[in-house]
Amino acid sequence: MRVVVALGGNALLRRGEALTAENQRANVAVAAEALAPLATEYQLVISHGNGPQVGLLSLQSAAYEEVEEYPLDILGAQTEGMIGYMIEQELGNLLPMEEPLAAILTMVEVDPEDPAFDNPTKPIGPVYSENEANRLAEERGWSIAPDGEHWRRVVASPEPQRIFEMRPIHWLLKQGCTVICAGGGGIPTVYREDGKLEGVEVVIDKDRASALLAFELDASLLILATDTDGVYLDWGTENARRIDRITPEEANEYDFEEGSMGPKVEAACDFVSRSGGRAVIGALSDLQGMVDGTAGTQFVLE
Repeated sequence: MRVVVALGGNALLRRGEALTAENQRANVAVAAEALAPLATEYQLVISHGNGPQVGLLSLQSAAYEEVEEYPLDILGAQTEGMIGYMIEQELGNLLPMEEPLAAILTMVEVDPEDPAFDNPTKPIGPVYSENEANRLAEERGWSIAPDGEHWRRVVASPEPQRIFEMRPIHWLLKQGCTVICAGGGGIPTVYREDGKLEGVEVVIDKDRASALLAFELDASLLILATDTDGVYLDWGTENARRIDRITPEEANEYDFEEGSMGPKVEAACDFVSRSGGRAVIGALSDLQGMVDGTAGTQFVLE
C-alpha cells in the first residue's frame, strides 16, 4: 500500500515553542519514531509544513540590511532542505542501514491569476501578541490574522497546479525508497509570458499540495498529521465534539476555520473525491491508529 503522510508545521514545532534547531530536531525525532514502522511496511512518502520556519528565515533575512530580503520561494527552498535533511537523518537512525531514503527539493506550479494572491490566509513565522503583531504589520507592511490565542503574519497561498518532480518521485518509490518531498507545499513557481519558470512570493499550503501529491501517486491513504486528534465541530466551546467518520459531501455542510483546519478538510475531501481513497486528519501520536482506521477523523466516499 502506498501512503502519503503530511507532517504539520506544528507537529514539527509545538505552538509557542522557541524556533531553535535543537527544538525542531527533537520534534523531528519524535515524528521519526512514529513514521519508522510505516516505512518498513508500506511505500511511504512524507511531506511537511514549514510555516514557522519560513517565517523565521524571513525575519532573519530582513534583519541583515546589507542586501535585499530573500524572496519567499528561496526561503521555502531553504526550509525544504533543512527539514528534509532532519527527517531523513532521524528516520535513517531508526531504520536498517539498507533502507533507502531521499529528500527531494520540489517545485510546484501555481496560477498567477489565482485570486488567493489578493487574499492572504496562510500563517507563517512565530506567534505574537495582538499589539506586537499590529506594530510589525505597520512597520513591515505585513498582513496579519489571529491564530488561536495569538496573532501571526499571513501570506497568499494559491492552489497547487502541478508538481514538477513527479517522475523522479515515482522512480524512487519503484526502487523501494522512502521519499520526503513537497516540503512546505513545495517551492512556488509560475511561468512567465516568455515561457520561463520563476519563483513567486507566496507559500503553498502543504495539505493541498500533499493531496495533489497523493492523487498523482495513486496513493491508497493520505494522512494529515497535526497537533489535534481530529476534526471538531464547535471547536473551542463546551459543545466541542470530534468527527470520527465523514464523507466529502457531509463535510461541505460545515464551515471550518480558514488558515487552520479549513485547508486540511478541503485537502482531505479533494483527495477522497478524486481518488476514491481514504484520508485521515489526526494527531501524529496516533499514526498507526489512523492507518488502521481507529483514530483521527476518517474521510471516506461513503
